[in-house]
Amino acid sequence: MNVLGDSRHGVDLSNGLENVPVLIEKTSARTDISFFQYSPDNVEGPGCNVDPSEVTLPGCSCPSHSCCPESCSCLQTRGQAYNSIGILLDLSRTDSGYCSPVFECNALCTCSDTCCNRVVQRGLRLRLEVYSTSNRGWGVRTLEAITRGTFVCEYAGEVIGFEEARRRQLTQRSEENNYIIAVREHAGTGSIIETFVDPAVVGNVGRFLNHSCLPNLFMLPVRVHSVVPRLALFAGRDINAQEELTFDYSGGYSNQPPVELLSTQSDAAIQASRTVGLQRKACHCGANKCTQFLPLDLSILN
Repeated sequence: MNVLGDSRHGVDLSNGLENVPVLIEKTSARTDISFFQYSPDNVEGPGCNVDPSEVTLPGCSCPSHSCCPESCSCLQTRGQAYNSIGILLDLSRTDSGYCSPVFECNALCTCSDTCCNRVVQRGLRLRLEVYSTSNRGWGVRTLEAITRGTFVCEYAGEVIGFEEARRRQLTQRSEENNYIIAVREHAGTGSIIETFVDPAVVGNVGRFLNHSCLPNLFMLPVRVHSVVPRLALFAGRDINAQEELTFDYSGGYSNQPPVELLSTQSDAAIQASRTVGLQRKACHCGANKCTQFLPLDLSILN
């Protein structure tokens, strides 16, 4: 399937599915990207037992266009995540290696689409460009300055089950990249909820983001309509126009792999079982604190 559509400024990778075109550098518009099917949202894949598009979370009954913490059931239950212009309030939530999910208003809420508690669901708002890097394949850069705490893009793809994720990892050839992100959530009473997202074949612009041991983006799970979290990437600092956008594939923003921050032996056992048989790949991010190798298990913990 060819997903490349025409744009006045070049080629739109999203083929009009995003609010703004996702451009591809003209010199980099190669035919080897034609295998990729663009989807701005998560889609149901093998082993997924919950439809990511199904509305399953309760909504608020706020009469105003934008919800207020004093009266909104969503904000009272889950807390206020954004300020009045949609900037993330708590920018330290990933410093420990663990993070709490954000809950936005959803399709069952009576507030308007312009509510301050609707950010990730509005989709891409920034002008981004996919381009060919010198030594790391595809990369993504911003064409405009980005303020710290701003939602940049989602990491969307197929939502798959653990067995399918494991099968895909083990059948990959050495020259292929692993795009699977694993979200592991501690739901209390010792239970762990896991979500696996793979944008290798079906996904959005987030698929083309490179890893860095000193990234400028960080990832948070954001729930909107469904219990399946959206993997949202926010600016961890002010970012200049033309700067490459990167995130830590291990999910943190403190340059400490989450495997070193696991709090129980069962967590460590899960981590070890995932990485057996997987080959380590060299990291070429060029950061001063580079770990020399890409994370074996791409995961964020909360």
